Amino acid sequence: MKFLTPLCRTVVVTAEPEDWHVSVEPHPPRPHRLPHADAVVPPVTPATPATPMSPEIPETPETLPDLDAMLEDLRELVLCESFSADHAAVATSAGVVARQGHDRLGARPETIVIDGVTHLRWTFGTPRVLLLGHHDTVWPVGTLRTHPWSVAGGIARGPGVFDMKAGLVQMFHALALLPSLDGVCVLVTGDEEVGSPSSRALVEESARACAATFVLEGSADGGALKIARKGTSMYEVVVHGRGAHAGLDPEKGANAGVELAHQILAVAGIAARVDDTPPGTATGPGPGTTTGQETETLEGSEPVVRPETAVGSETTVGPAIGRGAADGPGPVTVTPTLLSGGTTTNTVPALARLAVDARVPTLDAQRRVDELMRALRPHTPGTRLEVLGGPNRPPMEPASSAGLFDLARRVAAEAGLAPLSGVGVGGASDGNFTAGAGCPTLDGLGAVGGGAHADDEHVVVAEMPVRAALLAGLVEAVLR
Repeated sequence: MKFLTPLCRTVVVTAEPEDWHVSVEPHPPRPHRLPHADAVVPPVTPATPATPMSPEIPETPETLPDLDAMLEDLRELVLCESFSADHAAVATSAGVVARQGHDRLGARPETIVIDGVTHLRWTFGTPRVLLLGHHDTVWPVGTLRTHPWSVAGGIARGPGVFDMKAGLVQMFHALALLPSLDGVCVLVTGDEEVGSPSSRALVEESARACAATFVLEGSADGGALKIARKGTSMYEVVVHGRGAHAGLDPEKGANAGVELAHQILAVAGIAARVDDTPPGTATGPGPGTTTGQETETLEGSEPVVRPETAVGSETTVGPAIGRGAADGPGPVTVTPTLLSGGTTTNTVPALARLAVDARVPTLDAQRRVDELMRALRPHTPGTRLEVLGGPNRPPMEPASSAGLFDLARRVAAEAGLAPLSGVGVGGASDGNFTAGAGCPTLDGLGAVGGGAHADDEHVVVAEMPVRAALLAGLVEAVLR
């Protein structure tokens, strides 16, 4: 079997999404057009996932997708800014993504709006393979004025170009190489960068029906695939004290700022305790706090725990290090981040807050961190604690990707592509949810480049057709 090569063509789209008009400049028609213009989504029913270990490898495509066409699609997506917090901008972006998908796949998506956020899903037949991406970015509308779209020296730049609009372009062009999309589900969400609060259930539901998930997040350094990801937990420690005049009668106060200092040291020591404390025994104050003394507290001073959904988006990339497995994402990290407290310079602080970012390589480590966070105790007389938040994304452990990564290496070798490498990373993605739902997951199949969330965000454009061909081979291999 040979892959079909998509035609290089110019597409003109007019009117609004509900009344699309798509015209194509004269070229020979695509030999295999999907018979349906609108994707009909069947009910998603749970299925036992099966990791594809040794399917037949499809033949190498005769040609790669057309780079000029890919760059034109990428330019259109980057110029349509889609800041996660701007739901109107995300909705406009969804319209652009939907039109590009319609052109490449021959079908319009199901548009799903949850809590004002617009997500898109294409489903062809009974889904067996999920292709997962997002179209929102961390860049506020107007960023194009300081970070304009450009292509120079083989590098594309612009807000969201690497994370992850180039991945969406590669995905559509990869699927356009296939003679049939039967068994494929494509899900493009609109709130991944803020922790997927409205789309998590949709992601997990879609993954449970499939035997494999391919995530189009950008690659790790050097184009490496992401074979493991840390799970994320996000907390807020709130210290309640008692205000007083700092000069006249400070002894009448209970200094929430001083107590927060104790808690910062205790939180900073949690990661070191995770390996040493068996689950279920995390009690008492953590390292760096005062011990062996009577501690007065206000009535109701036991910690108040209120689980909340928290942000946990992709933030860091790096090789496997430390206590994690050799191919894992590295050690547990528990990091005090944002802190605040007090009202005026002459008032004993009555309230102080601390944000905590926790990253964990295993579910067991995530549970232990949670136990230790909830075991925090006050040490300043007259203060009490609240511990808010909790686990957000489960870890994507190496076992979740092992079979698919082996398949990817075989597909790449058969296609004559450069050998693939895989690394564990500290950042999270929606791939954490699909792996947590029991679906084998391989991540980092999107653009080769770097600078996610940074001023130097960029994509190596020559790699875009190559990555699209790899993805097409993977999808075909799983569907066989």
